[in-house]
Amino acid sequence: MQIDNLIEKIKKTKNPTVMGLDPRYEMLPQCVINKYPKTLEGVAQAIIEYNKNLIDATCDIIPSVKPQIAFYEMYGIPGMQAFKETCSYAKQKGMIVIADIKRGDIGSTAQGYSTAYLGKTKIGEKEEFIYDVDFVTVNPYLGTDCIKPFVEDCKKYNKGLFILVKTSNPSSGELQDIKLENGEEVYKEVAKLVEKWGEELIGENGYSSVSAVVGATYPKQLKELREVMPHSYFLIPGYGAQGGKASDIALGFDKNGLGGIVNASRSLMCAYKSDLWKSEFKEGEYAQATRAEAIRMRDELNKAINE
Repeated sequence: MQIDNLIEKIKKTKNPTVMGLDPRYEMLPQCVINKYPKTLEGVAQAIIEYNKNLIDATCDIIPSVKPQIAFYEMYGIPGMQAFKETCSYAKQKGMIVIADIKRGDIGSTAQGYSTAYLGKTKIGEKEEFIYDVDFVTVNPYLGTDCIKPFVEDCKKYNKGLFILVKTSNPSSGELQDIKLENGEEVYKEVAKLVEKWGEELIGENGYSSVSAVVGATYPKQLKELREVMPHSYFLIPGYGAQGGKASDIALGFDKNGLGGIVNASRSLMCAYKSDLWKSEFKEGEYAQATRAEAIRMRDELNKAINE
């Protein structure tokens, strides 16, 4: 099962971290920007160089990367080429790739999305992977119809899903916290559905390749959902820049120190700009700063989880 591959990488690196690769042109260091023309193609090349250097600096200590599709789509076709090259390079370096695409549609449209990122596209007698990532994020609010094609491709191609359950953004409660007639909040009902959707894809470690996104910014719900979803691995956004603390995140882990992988995007990608590291690393040493922050984050998370 793909979830077992992720867990083995986490165990090997002793690090429950996923590095979000959310590149915006204006956040790249000038030493990278200045190498390329100010065109879409130039931006894409700058992003590829930046991403590859961050991957090279961390692939031995971070198990996974999570490129957010929006930050590639905004640069058109060259941006999507940068997305594909980033994903391929991370996999070559042995990292698990979680494509943060948050798709949510039904029928043939949902199947099309799933085929693009998890399955194979058929042209004549030939079938091939297009992006060939390991996991994708999915929005479940169209119900089983929007999840089923992804689950089927997970079974067929040994892939995985992280389904939005309780997200980290401030206004998530406007919909997700609404109480239903049975007294349960919407997010808890979604959690039960995720457990059901993933019941045929439970791996050797007791977790399913169909799992959940649960934000670090809501520790009470994180703890509740760990009990409601015993077979769901948690992709946990909200650490660092969004305010999630290691002590809060630990509530989403099980007694064996498993159960979650914690996303950090800006705090890792832009470590060279942070107050913590900017005096120690020059702009051209941005990758070394990211590695230093990754080690600091790893140690902080492990301390909290073990305690």
